[in-house]
Amino acid sequence: MSEDALFPRELVAPADVSPSGPREIAPGAVHVPGWLTLEQQQWIVARFEEWSQGPVPLRAATLPGGRRMSVRTVCLGWHWQPYRYTREATDVNGLPVLDFPDWMVRLGRKALEAASSGADPSLSGLSAKYTPDAALVNFYSDGAAMGMHQDKDELSDAPVVSLSIGDECVFRFGNTLTRTKPYTDVHLRSGDLFVFGGPSRFAYHGIPKVLPGTAPDGCGLSGGRINITMRVTGLS
Repeated sequence: MSEDALFPRELVAPADVSPSGPREIAPGAVHVPGWLTLEQQQWIVARFEEWSQGPVPLRAATLPGGRRMSVRTVCLGWHWQPYRYTREATDVNGLPVLDFPDWMVRLGRKALEAASSGADPSLSGLSAKYTPDAALVNFYSDGAAMGMHQDKDELSDAPVVSLSIGDECVFRFGNTLTRTKPYTDVHLRSGDLFVFGGPSRFAYHGIPKVLPGTAPDGCGLSGGRINITMRVTGLS
């Protein structure tokens, strides 16, 4: 099925979204359970398999101290390496990364609309102009985790849109001052949307645990977790 059919301009959340609806975790941070349909998830997983083949393949980034991350990443639009963006993957093979797809821009705008519905109205005014130009597509295999960190390599303070597909995870969403408490642990399941912007844009967050074997039938993944985070880099 085409991207226009799966992600039309009139995209709305599917009928089986959690009755709790959007839930504000902190000012500017909103969790929308079950936002992507299984069909949409499956289609994105197929795109992920294509992206992972290159020109810049899925890889585990190396941190400045020499430690390799347990999460593997493929990038769209801009290539992220700790802690900067480049057009070419100079830390992998020097090739340019794939373009940021138009359907993902459209999806990002709909995500802000969904997050603002009944949760944080301040996000609604941003949706029409929201134009993400980079995505980090992370794959979590069994045992992979992500330490507490801030997404602050961008020059823009536009919201980050995060989508989850596959195994459930514990998403730890903290504060803007410290990696430690206070924080809130949120269970993100396949199809969930999480948006953070405004006062929460630079909050520390991480994934202490992925729960193996929790991916739903029909999502396109038999194991592991895909997380897509869309960002506005502010770079030219």
